[in-house]
Amino acid sequence: MPGILHIDMDAFYASVEELDAPELKGKPVIVGGASRRGVVCAASYPARKFGVHSAMPMMRAMKLCPHAIVVPPRMDRYSEISRQVFSVFHRFTPLVEGLSVDEAFLDVEASRSLFGDGRAIAQKIKTAIREELGLVASAGVAPNKFIAKIASDIGKPDGLCVVEESDVVNFLSPLPIERLWGVGPKTAPKMHSLGLHTFADIARSAPHVLEGLIGSWGLEIRSLARGEDFRDVNPGREAKSISAEETYEQDLIGKEAIEGTLLRHASRIAQRMLAENLEARTIGVKLKYGDFSLVSRRTTLPDPVSDTSSLYEAGCSLLDRCDVGRGIRLTGLSASNFLERGEARTLFVNARAKKFEKLEEVVARADARFGTGTIERARLVETARATTPDEQKPRPLSDLGPSSVLRKGR
Repeated sequence: MPGILHIDMDAFYASVEELDAPELKGKPVIVGGASRRGVVCAASYPARKFGVHSAMPMMRAMKLCPHAIVVPPRMDRYSEISRQVFSVFHRFTPLVEGLSVDEAFLDVEASRSLFGDGRAIAQKIKTAIREELGLVASAGVAPNKFIAKIASDIGKPDGLCVVEESDVVNFLSPLPIERLWGVGPKTAPKMHSLGLHTFADIARSAPHVLEGLIGSWGLEIRSLARGEDFRDVNPGREAKSISAEETYEQDLIGKEAIEGTLLRHASRIAQRMLAENLEARTIGVKLKYGDFSLVSRRTTLPDPVSDTSSLYEAGCSLLDRCDVGRGIRLTGLSASNFLERGEARTLFVNARAKKFEKLEEVVARADARFGTGTIERARLVETARATTPDEQKPRPLSDLGPSSVLRKGR
């Protein structure tokens, strides 16, 4: 019995929304921005039946499924549930490689004597997630990571697909080439024009044909199509970046308006980094203009940062390298190049960082007790008032000092 598992939560964001609001179960739920420029983050399976999928423009999704219920994403809540899911994984093996908040590879070869074979362990994990968290996961069990990932997708939702070593060829051969990593809308038509439609077609193709078609990547997808994947499950794999972005109903004009959005992004990123005990050396800014052109800028700082103020300052400095005189439809901020918190600080940075860390911890405790967004910076409230229609503007809020306010009625 193979010992590599891929566990993937089914419609994770939408399922968490249904968990917290049971009246949504069985209905077409779309998680994403409700504005005309919003984008679908996730869709429940009833919504998917109408053709709705992630990354689809919200306007398109609502045309396909006009009776869908749209709910805004709550990333902090999804991260909280994700940590609980991963704690279930770690009960069965320390070899867990997270791919995102809702999926991971597990190597359970050394866990057989305690928990049974790969199929048994996958079933135990699915049962624990269902009974303890009220959510559903699909699992693939296979000899390697690539096959396990495909297998987990085969039986969704609530699937459990096991591919034995002896069944690899039969399992992969009839699959369409679009299931291969890197074969997308641009590459697939080229392959189809040469009569390459299935994994079997790729597997028996001459290497030089694939190289001539798509370069050196052709040799790699040939190996994958033959079921060859020698990568180990890497439990030390860390998040490559933590980011936040938002699309706006009306284009933003001017540096001041854009800076306000970066502060909101910085606050979200800082809370994630606090929860994961990380600091970042590299900060990036992304702007999408009204004509859909995109620009991104990055900077690597001399000392790592993790607090809202430092992330915000770094982001604002990058705006000097961007054209902020044009209409902006989307802004984004990212942090990467991570270190463990406190791993590389000078004496000065250590004192400054500790001051700001205390503020982040206060915000985190308030959010945990009273709900996300309990404490918010005054600049963010001013930005919200400036960009929200009059009938939707918040009522006056009590001032707690120069940097934050308490939201009433949360």
